[in-house]
Amino acid sequence: MSNTGSTGTGTRTVQRIIQALPTSDGAGVKLRRSLGSSQFARLDPFLMLDEFSSFDPNDYIAGFPSHPHRGFETVTYLLDGHMLHEDHLGNRGDLKTGAVQWMTAGRGIIHSEMPQQEDGRMRGFQLWINLPAREKMKPAGYRDIDPSEIPVVDLPGGGRVKIIAGTTYMDGRPVPGPIQGLTTDPLYIDVELPAGVAFSQPIAVDYNAFIYIFEGSADVGPAEATKNLDTHAAAVLADGDQVEVRAGTGGARFLLLAGRPLGEPVVQYGPFVMNTREEIEQAIRDYQSGELTRAPAAPAR
Repeated sequence: MSNTGSTGTGTRTVQRIIQALPTSDGAGVKLRRSLGSSQFARLDPFLMLDEFSSFDPNDYIAGFPSHPHRGFETVTYLLDGHMLHEDHLGNRGDLKTGAVQWMTAGRGIIHSEMPQQEDGRMRGFQLWINLPAREKMKPAGYRDIDPSEIPVVDLPGGGRVKIIAGTTYMDGRPVPGPIQGLTTDPLYIDVELPAGVAFSQPIAVDYNAFIYIFEGSADVGPAEATKNLDTHAAAVLADGDQVEVRAGTGGARFLLLAGRPLGEPVVQYGPFVMNTREEIEQAIRDYQSGELTRAPAAPAR
């Protein structure tokens, strides 16, 4: 599904639709998984996208107790609720409504993500982004992003865009998000549109891109080749230099993500993502021996 080397221009069409499948993770947190639901449902450099959303504490209260990671980045975006992150470095991240945590597991981190509420809605996303081979063993670190750091731009026809990573353009003016300068150069935006309102976003032609609808429905693609996406559907987008979306009759809210593909082998075993089976086996040994977290780690960014 890589668009590496593409030189095509024009509006991207829908190449493949991935329905988010109900599953559970952590200590039994109920969620929906689109990207990452199988090894064939990845989109370089993106490995996994989970959506969690429930008013029932039984669906989320057990949270994600301490567990290891190596070789990639996790991005937690909390739409509603309150969750506490703690890791072996002594860091604590208090995520509340609208906040983001961008964590680089690098050579190794052990962390937990635990709900700090016993009722009310818990809703958000976790995205996994691969690291290139040369960065998989770099020191771990993370950044908590307060909602006040995330630009929110009102659209002329109604609706708004939140820019978490990368840059979007409004009337030709660049609006950068707080996350910049990563090797994969990710774009991560949250777009909300009223019924019938259209939105377009330029995307580098050699980047991979997908869209995930989490409220309402939308038509995606050029006028002559649109595909309608309902709630909980992800669409992998074909080649092109822009994305066009028009909200359905009930409006739409969606994540639009794009990034520079790495073009490297991906070998995953649970919370470890490396380039070879031997590196996975080494990660397991390092975790069992305590070596995974022994090396000095970078301070929070």
